[in-house]
Amino acid sequence: MNIAIAIMADTPPQLLPARELMAFTLASHILLVPFGVALPAITLLMHYRGLRKGDAVALLLARRWSAVMAVQFAIGIVTGTVLSFEFGLLWPGLMGRWGDVFGLGFGVEAWAFFLEAILIAIYLYGWRRLKPWTHFWLGLPLPLTALLGAFGIIAANSWMNTPRGFSLDADGNPVDVNVRKAIFTPMFGPEYWHFVAGVVLTAGYVVAGVYAVGWLRGRRDHYHRLGFTVPFTVAAILTPVQFVLGDSIARSVFHKQPIKFAATEIVWKTDTHVPEYMFGRLHSDGSVSGGLKIPQLDSILAGFSPDTQVTGLSSVPANDRPTAAQATIAHWAFDIMVTIGSLLVLLALWYGWCWLRRRDLPRSPWFFRCAAVAGAACLVTVECGWITTEVGRQPWIVYENMRVSEAVTDTRAASLWAMLGIVIVVYALVFGTFLAVLLKLRTRWRDADERHGDPHATATPEGDTPYGPRATTAAAAPDHGSARGDGGGR
Repeated sequence: MNIAIAIMADTPPQLLPARELMAFTLASHILLVPFGVALPAITLLMHYRGLRKGDAVALLLARRWSAVMAVQFAIGIVTGTVLSFEFGLLWPGLMGRWGDVFGLGFGVEAWAFFLEAILIAIYLYGWRRLKPWTHFWLGLPLPLTALLGAFGIIAANSWMNTPRGFSLDADGNPVDVNVRKAIFTPMFGPEYWHFVAGVVLTAGYVVAGVYAVGWLRGRRDHYHRLGFTVPFTVAAILTPVQFVLGDSIARSVFHKQPIKFAATEIVWKTDTHVPEYMFGRLHSDGSVSGGLKIPQLDSILAGFSPDTQVTGLSSVPANDRPTAAQATIAHWAFDIMVTIGSLLVLLALWYGWCWLRRRDLPRSPWFFRCAAVAGAACLVTVECGWITTEVGRQPWIVYENMRVSEAVTDTRAASLWAMLGIVIVVYALVFGTFLAVLLKLRTRWRDADERHGDPHATATPEGDTPYGPRATTAAAAPDHGSARGDGGGR
């Protein structure tokens, strides 16, 4: 406890509000990231099915999802812009000294962002004005731009975790920058693929969860079946892959960031035959209370042998490692992420077993109850993954090169606390508006479906078949020939 108090006494007073402000805005923005990155791909997959099979329901789903995609992107503009300003305003020491080294990642993300905005506009415009397959092919670059944006952000973050591609002059400033090495750091590959798989399966489970709720309420039509099956299948396939990728990135952290690994596993003393703690709390004297202790498992997981030596937190000075509280936070976040991931693997196996046996969905309502909450659980893992990555790296903002306290702004703490209050109010309004728009769209679509009895036989501005002429009466039928691509199809 005395060590922690001494460390806190050496930190500037504005550090805590700056951290809280950055944490809040990042935690808010990251909830939108899975949909910004993965929803275009899932939408285009449904779009392709609709064109390939002449399925008007699939096209209707893709069209509706594209509307949600556009609304989400608009909200992401707000939260993403705030973050871009905060990097310069809250952490001028980071950007001033290291911006020339790792700033290219942010530049790539900015270009991808603007390109994605243009492509989303073209995709929305094309539902009524382009030939079916032309529209699809013009939308196909959307997932690629989303992945390019993720590439830029993960390149910057992985550099902060394993900084490379520069030399230091006599004053400690970076020189001789090698851009390729600064982007493709040792942690880039593991972080990037773990991130991509995570956001895609998260988006898949969230979208499928909406239709799982409908299924539980008795809506067993083709619309709900298809809306559930396509995104859930994508998520279920990626879930065991993500589990393997998660193990890989943990092992990369073990080799490249041993103190961070020690924090996430609350390992105090360097040793072999190190036990694994599921949850539990680390104290400043190195003791652990609570949790489930599994003998030797941490060494086995790290190096496939109980004789594997795991570096402990006490191997470095106190001001070069996370505090006991920070280590406990990172440890709990990591364990929650692993626990939810393990349960999702079981859910995916349940789905796969039933599909392989009967080519049908599981019949148990418990499966759909679990599927309905899987999306929310995935969003929790996204938050936990970010907490593990950032809190486990403390006290470094650039691992072993710059402390967070050295990068923070000189702005008065009172001003930062006031700014945090304003941002919380603004974000509450922004996300409230987002939710209101989504609920309005849901009500609009449901009313259209109920008025016309069947979601794939509607004739409203929201429900008539894409690529067909707009219906002028409620009795107008969808143009299935147009949905198959007649006049501009395969």
